[in-house]
Amino acid sequence: MSSAAARPAAEGRIAIVIALTVIANTCGNLLLSVGMKRVGEISNWAPGALALTLLRTFTVGTIWLGIAALVIFFVMYLMLLSWADYSYVQPASAAGYALVPLTAFTIFGEPVSLARWAGVLLITIGVGLVGRTPARTTELRTA
Repeated sequence: MSSAAARPAAEGRIAIVIALTVIANTCGNLLLSVGMKRVGEISNWAPGALALTLLRTFTVGTIWLGIAALVIFFVMYLMLLSWADYSYVQPASAAGYALVPLTAFTIFGEPVSLARWAGVLLITIGVGLVGRTPARTTELRTA
């Protein structure tokens, strides 16, 4: 397969993995937030109290699920960086910044101000612009 013919397939693969990366990252952080709400506010910064809080944190199942989702995110992110330019991957994966206030609003009932929604709109426009560019502008180096 020629490199010109392979490019659309690679672009499709990259788009799918970026979407999965955004979902894994958003879910992971959402699960960590739920878990930390169960742990409670960290207000005592004494080393012993922090150690107890850390131990208590790792007894919460949603923390472990969040960590697992973020490990999946990390592996997929590494794959993306091997396939596409960093200047493409990082802004394209910023779509997660739009999902965060949406999930905070719909799942947690957090109020999201008009200014935050405007920021989300700007990020979404930026992600759309980046998504219209080639994922790789440099030649792939093999090890």
